[in-house]
Amino acid sequence: MLRYCRLALVVMVGIFFMCAVMALDSNEPKRANDWPLVHGDPNNDRYSMLNKINTHTVKQLAGAWMSKKFEDGASTRSSPVVKDGVMYVTAGTRVYALDAKTGETLWNWRSTVPLSWQGVAVGEGLIFIGAQTGRVEALEEKTGRTVWSQQIGEVPAQKGESVTGAPTYAEGIVFAGLANGDWALRGRVVALEAKTGRELWHFFTVPGPGELGHDSWDQRNSVWKIGGGGVWQTGAIDPSLGLVYFVTGNPIPPFGGEERQGNNLFTCTVLALDMKTGKLRWHYQLVHHDVWEGDIATPLLLYDAQVGGHTQKSVGIMRADGYLFLLNRETGQPIFPMEERPVPQDARMATSPTQPYPVSADEVLPDCDKWRTTKIPAGFEVGCFFSPSYYDKLNVLRPFFGMRIAPMSYSRETGYFYATGVVFLGWRRRTDDPYMLLDLGDTAPGLHSSGVLVAIDSRTNKIVWKKDMNSRGGGLLSTAGGLVFESEADGNFTAYDAKTGDILWQFQIGLAGRGLSSGGRGPATTYEIDGDQYIAVPAGSSVWTFKLGGKLQPILKATASVSSSDDEEFSGPITDTSEIETTSLDRDGNQPVGGQRYYIDEYKFNPMRARVKTGTRVTWVNNGKTVHTIGAKDGSWTTGPISPAQNGYVTFDKPGSYTYICKDHPWVYGQLLVVDQSGSNGLYSRDQAARGKGLYDQNCLSCHTENLKGGDQVPPLVGETFMSHWQGRSVKDFFDRVRTTMPQTNPGSLSDRDYIDIISYVLEANDFSPGKEDLKSNSTEAIAKAKK
Repeated sequence: MLRYCRLALVVMVGIFFMCAVMALDSNEPKRANDWPLVHGDPNNDRYSMLNKINTHTVKQLAGAWMSKKFEDGASTRSSPVVKDGVMYVTAGTRVYALDAKTGETLWNWRSTVPLSWQGVAVGEGLIFIGAQTGRVEALEEKTGRTVWSQQIGEVPAQKGESVTGAPTYAEGIVFAGLANGDWALRGRVVALEAKTGRELWHFFTVPGPGELGHDSWDQRNSVWKIGGGGVWQTGAIDPSLGLVYFVTGNPIPPFGGEERQGNNLFTCTVLALDMKTGKLRWHYQLVHHDVWEGDIATPLLLYDAQVGGHTQKSVGIMRADGYLFLLNRETGQPIFPMEERPVPQDARMATSPTQPYPVSADEVLPDCDKWRTTKIPAGFEVGCFFSPSYYDKLNVLRPFFGMRIAPMSYSRETGYFYATGVVFLGWRRRTDDPYMLLDLGDTAPGLHSSGVLVAIDSRTNKIVWKKDMNSRGGGLLSTAGGLVFESEADGNFTAYDAKTGDILWQFQIGLAGRGLSSGGRGPATTYEIDGDQYIAVPAGSSVWTFKLGGKLQPILKATASVSSSDDEEFSGPITDTSEIETTSLDRDGNQPVGGQRYYIDEYKFNPMRARVKTGTRVTWVNNGKTVHTIGAKDGSWTTGPISPAQNGYVTFDKPGSYTYICKDHPWVYGQLLVVDQSGSNGLYSRDQAARGKGLYDQNCLSCHTENLKGGDQVPPLVGETFMSHWQGRSVKDFFDRVRTTMPQTNPGSLSDRDYIDIISYVLEANDFSPGKEDLKSNSTEAIAKAKK
């Protein structure tokens, strides 16, 4: 039976508010002035009781120190962990130990594979870190010496297994999740003995035959064996209840609902597991039979709710469409009333007739009713969050499940949750292959992502204040000083008034860029040393720290980013070619399920963005099965109808950007860039970029996608975020970064020539002009200097 807050007397409101403000979770450890876990403590609430930096003093905040740039050209967005005056952070294949007062490097430890970008945990005198091969490593806290290494996935490791979330620790136990369910694996939660690495128990997020929840999977096949449910995020722990909590990802195949009838437990679910045994105590599924890749992709957090004058141990979970779910963490029962609402249906995909919603809660992200009042490109129509994608409806844009990755915070002072997300109208297209994934970051030309930052009252599930942003931030930190900190897309590190959302302070740290990936932005940490409170934030190739009266000044904003005009229609790779095909051969745009899969796309130009010199006769080749009529978007030129196996031609004498469409299928767009014939002193040769594309397709495409835009977990290799990180840095820096981290499953396995060829292709994709000579791996040329 649900218990609701009924306050009959007005005078009780003040008492209720006081209780809500002053209630401290009994789960809070005595962490003093440290920050030993990536989200602060086992609650995951990203809240600090430190208050010397507050609404009155924050204007005195300035840079204390900035770390040296990380080796191998690496970047970080891991939340710094601080214990006993030492800061620990991951970057690429390395763990760094820094003096938290000065920034001096004390030691660094190098892995043979990339490490969890979310960070580390500290306990038992050890540092615990996840690796992208399904391993958890334990290092000696003071020296970085390896103490133990434990595979928590399959033995031998399977392709795609990864410990993406930072491990967490309590009472002698390390808890970690196995992610990358998108590689046709079952996710799992694993408990390890902290001192030895010995496995204590594991829990599969997709149940097998005879286990609770197995009947929620299609009984006609064995798809459950590759069912997904990856555990991407760091768990939370309540030792007083003996429970550890995790959220899970989408089922597999992600969009192929016809292959897996049923609700598909325990995907897109909150799990409460016994700390000692791994036994499931309770679960709550937030998305039934997910066919939208609606992962629960933001870390959950624990807090104390005041209900009917009583304290309830509670847990807050943000669903990716922007609804906050508040549950009793002892029982899994909702704090507020819930309802199952009808959603759009497609019987071919066995869609669930309803999805759960918190009654009367405010939505953070706009759904289809609001998007339909927005101007969208001609030829498209707008669907809703839960509109299924099918291959016979190709021109539907749908709101993106954008509350992802960046962690929330909960302030025990205000009783508010703080969350950030991406506002984006995405273009998801299904093929007739239920296991096929097309590019996840696609949208219609001319549409851009933006961001949102909100404060939600835990007592009402209503939005208190809301900020429209350029893009999603790096995650939130709230403090007893009445502040909320976030690293933002314009390169500013910002302090907000926790009660009102007013900006009280900003500092330019020089890391900008927008899009679905947060780039190098990550959530901040706070700690105290010798009476000074510090704020630390990851900033791509280094870590910035701040304190009252700091001496470091902001980076000049002019050097912080490479601007991308809001009226630019296109993003994605550019190819130097005068021949454009009307049909493309698509390869899996994300992690491949059951090997690489291919699709002949009749409605996608190859390439979508081409570059030629003035005076070039451009050829459109109809390599498809239907007639295509290519014409300028503004109607100024056309090829006329082009029948299958025939060509159309247009000569371009004036430089400029030309947007064109297929008039027969007006949602199919392309862009031609015509440049002046002068200026051939580029960094790379066309032949080298062509070789690089082939190598990219073989080794990089499955993670960074065909359009180089990456995704939630994978940084983009094209566009503003990419340029913000690499602007002004040398080709050699970029080469070192790629060589030491790619391919993900076997870094360093390609030849130097292969790596530099891939880099040449990435430069071409970012609109760098070609030259006559091949690019060299030891080039000290600054990347930005070659930009047109």
